[in-house]
Amino acid sequence: MANDITRMGKFLSFILRHNPSKIGITLDPAGWANVDELLKGMNIEYGVLNAIVETNNKNRYSFNENKTKIRANQGHSIKIDLGLESVEPPSILYHGTATRFLDFIYKDGIQKMKRHHVHLSDNKDTAVDVGKRHGKVIVLEVDAEQMYKDGIEFYKSENGVWLTDMVDSKYLVKSGEN
Repeated sequence: MANDITRMGKFLSFILRHNPSKIGITLDPAGWANVDELLKGMNIEYGVLNAIVETNNKNRYSFNENKTKIRANQGHSIKIDLGLESVEPPSILYHGTATRFLDFIYKDGIQKMKRHHVHLSDNKDTAVDVGKRHGKVIVLEVDAEQMYKDGIEFYKSENGVWLTDMVDSKYLVKSGEN
């Protein structure tokens, strides 16, 4: 059952972040999906959806107050407005990536690519976990304090991921290979 929950969680992430039309639903402008429509489209029971949300170690999803709507907390490639407000970040944030991307990153910075934002962590362990998905991991320190002083905005998602539009390479410091 755990493997099924993981597999369905990945599918839920795909639906809520990238392609809701795949199961015939739409998201409102803030990224919320109607839970009943989602359940029907995914052909699952509410208990399964709740298990996906409750067991996701990255807290990727949020229900509204009365659990009639659900959305992904960040990572969207489709146009939505999460209603995030600019906040002051900690002085250092971390970005986990694969060593094979370093030349590009040192040349062009960390780009959001097809997503709305660059994702950063406030702890190295999370950055390591993220970077492992892409190959031999490297964790980069981001001088978020200087970025903020330079007028670059940061946001913090509901599940604690730090977001910004891009990280210029001048704000990066290699913190070590893992």
